[in-house]
Order: sequence, then C-alpha cells, then structure tokens
Amino acid sequence: MKKHTIRLHPLGKELQVNDQTPLIDVLHEFGIEFPCGGKGTCGKCKVRLLDGEIEISDVHKQKIKQLGLAYDWRLSCFSFVTNDITLEIEQFNHLILADESDFDFKPQEGFGIAVDLGTTTIVAQLIDLSSAKVLAVETMLNPQVKFGADLISRIQASLDGHSNEMTGIIRSSIGVMINLMLKKHEVPLHKVVLVGNTVMQLIFSNCDVSPLSYYPFHTNNLGLKSFTAEELGWNFQVMENVQFYPSIGSFVGSDILAGIAATGLHCQDNYTALIDLGTNGEIVIGNKNHIVCASTAAGPAFEGGCISMGMRAVTGAISSLNLIDGKIEASVIGNTTAKGICGSALIDAVAILRKLDLIGMFGEINSGEQQIQIAWKVNLSQKDINEFQLAKAAIAAGLTILAKNLAIELSDIEKIYIAGGFGNYINIENVVETGMIELPAEKIHKMGNTALIGAKIFLFSDIKLTGEILEITRHINLEGDPNFQDIYVDKMLFQ
Repeated sequence: MKKHTIRLHPLGKELQVNDQTPLIDVLHEFGIEFPCGGKGTCGKCKVRLLDGEIEISDVHKQKIKQLGLAYDWRLSCFSFVTNDITLEIEQFNHLILADESDFDFKPQEGFGIAVDLGTTTIVAQLIDLSSAKVLAVETMLNPQVKFGADLISRIQASLDGHSNEMTGIIRSSIGVMINLMLKKHEVPLHKVVLVGNTVMQLIFSNCDVSPLSYYPFHTNNLGLKSFTAEELGWNFQVMENVQFYPSIGSFVGSDILAGIAATGLHCQDNYTALIDLGTNGEIVIGNKNHIVCASTAAGPAFEGGCISMGMRAVTGAISSLNLIDGKIEASVIGNTTAKGICGSALIDAVAILRKLDLIGMFGEINSGEQQIQIAWKVNLSQKDINEFQLAKAAIAAGLTILAKNLAIELSDIEKIYIAGGFGNYINIENVVETGMIELPAEKIHKMGNTALIGAKIFLFSDIKLTGEILEITRHINLEGDPNFQDIYVDKMLFQ
C-alpha cells in the first residue's frame, strides 16, 4: 500500500502512514484531543497545514468556517492523509500524576503492577512486594480519547460499533506499558491490579455499556473482573489472574473504591469526605459505620471541555492566577505564552474576579460586556462563568445531599480529601472562596492520586478488604433527591 510521511512541527517527529489514514487515528498519541468525539464541533483537534495538501470536503469547510479558523487550518477528525504533509501542532506535554506515597502493607514475595486506568490518562507502577518500593513508572494518555474526552462520548462510541476497538486498544496499551517496565526490570510478575471508573472497567472487560446510556443509567455488572494475561493478548506471564477491581455504582468505579482504601475513610470514627475532581467528578462521605457516594457532572468544566479557551494541564495552559497589588498575574505550564486556561486557574479566575467585584452574585459580568481579559489574549466569557457555576454547584449540592443522607451537617465532616491530578494543583482558599466546598480551608487536604495508592494497597490485600468497604457503602442518585433542583440552583449563586 502507498505510504506517506507526516512531519509534526515543532515536535520534530516524522510518521509513516498508509494512504487514506485518518489523522484522528495517529495524532491522539501526541496529545491532540477530540472532546466532541470527532464531530467537528469543538475545534480542539485543529492543526495548521504548513506543507502539502489535505483534501477538504464541503462539510469540513463549513466546520472550519463555523469555528472562525483561517484557510490553513484543518480539523484532524475530518482529515485524511493522501500525500506527504507537514503539520504544526501544539507541544502538548500532559501533566500526569503518578504517586510515591507511603502506606501500611504486609510484605510479600514477588512483584506486582498497579494500574490506574483513567478516562484521560493511564498510570502504571511496578512494585516490589517485599518492600512496596516503586521500581518503575509508565504514564500515557488514554488512546480512547480519539472517541471523545468524556464518558458519555465513549459510551456513544460503543453504541456506534467501536466497542471491540476500544477494548483492544486499551488492553494493548496497558500491555505495552507493562512490557516497558519489565524490560527495565526483568522480574517475575505475580500480580496485576487495575482500578478505574465503571465505564473504563466495562470497556476494558469487553462488557456491554448500553445500560449506562439511558435512564435510570444502571448496570448490574459491577463486580470483580478476572483475566489471564493470554486472554488480554499480553505476551508476558502473570502468575495470578489479572484483576480489575469492582465498581461501587453505575458511575462510581473501583478508582473511588481504591480512594476509600487509600484515605482509610472506612476505618475512621469521625466523618471524612473524598472528592475526586477528575473527568468524572465523584464524592464520598462516611466513616467506619456507613459510607455514601455519588457522581456529579463537574468534570467537563474543570478539564476545559466546555470552556471557550479551556485546556487540560498541558504546555501553554494557565495553571494558576494570583492577585498581586491589584493585578492578576498568571503562571503558565511550560513557561511559554498562554494559549488557554485549565481547571485550577479557572477556579482562581472566578475567585479573583469576585474579589475585584467584576462578577456579581448571579455570575453576571458587572461591566455588561461578554468577556473579561485574564492574561495576554486569554479571556473568560460570560458563558464560561456560567459553566463554572454549574460545575461548582454540582460539587456543593452533592456534598449537601450526601450529608443529608447520613443525617449530618456539613460541619460534622472532620476532613475532606481532594484527589486526582487536577485536585493536586488547585488553590484551596479559592475553592472555598467560590463556594464549591462550604467548609473551612483547614479541613481540606490534597492527597494526589488516591486511585493509584489504593490499587497498590489492593496488591497487598485480598478481595475481603473491598468486600468490607462495599458492605457499608451506598451509591446515591443525587437527582433522585426531591430537593435536588432547589439545592443545585441555590449552590450556583456566589454567596
């Protein structure tokens, strides 16, 4: 078959691909994102054509026009390689949170792998089971991003007939990551434990996700999934079955189960909360007697999905903002020109604009204009502020309703742990300032990648531990609360 060369500037990369290869199939490996799942509506996958030709259809031309792009831009999701081309793409260096935390363990013989399979990123660690020492780490973007940035897009892609492909690429990618670690350390592999949200577990396991596509969004297929390495297409041996740990509810997966284990929430006398502000926002409150949890629709805004100049935590994204002598000063990932704003800086922006009285109680821009300049050419629009209000209200309402289910007040919560890569970079004082978490800042603690910490704990324990957690845990449908709508609308306001 005829081959073509794709040159990527400024990365200095060259790719050899077959004729008619869709760009969406190759560029996702370099951080190009497809939040809309390849529908051409978000513009996040745009690339500048520096040399060569990409044939452009009428529909493609219309999409480019609607997004206000110049003639030399193309959308990867509508482009096919028919000759040698040179493309300019942003140097997207994603910040992926691994973990080196200490935890209690009982020494064992052998070596194990802990995997946190996230919607956006994957982290795997090779662990010496005699010491819990991390011998090697591999991280990567989840290659399923070409089917969309969020869980709903992935579910839709499954319904559209891409289920087997998504299963295949995720199994293969994790196999490659493990192989890379085993090449550095030629050790016998005893165990592999995976955790992830419910959709990631079902897709990895090649199970039906369609029940999660319609009301009441419920699946009974939440349990532990076991595989041999051979079943997964891996070319190395694992002495015990590979285990993907059980989910708690339809949109609360084993990553949160692992987070509960990591925080020790299930062992505490006092009430503790865990909030994971990842792509799929989850909230847990409980103690050693009972735990309640729920999922929220907070993730998209905090991950840049529905913010006009929103970005993930990559090169060129404003990661934080500070008010110094009445002026807003920005920190940009990669120490380069700002191209957009990520979730942590979005929280900072809203908190600072409130302090400067540029945003009103209802989220309105007080000047009457439709946007406010934050730094350089990065603006926050009225729609962006409203999207933030929806996201922060989802977290605040979730905490309120879960506390009500336990018959406690928010003030009864002694500690709140913030988990996830995004949570690691937020300014806690600004989180409180916006009203997202209505508790004193001193009660709020960052804990990093609790899913990965919990996965490592599972390497040292048997399934009995998860059984004990699941026995006292209830999954709550927030929207099923009769007062949900009133609480949610109230939490949208800036008090």
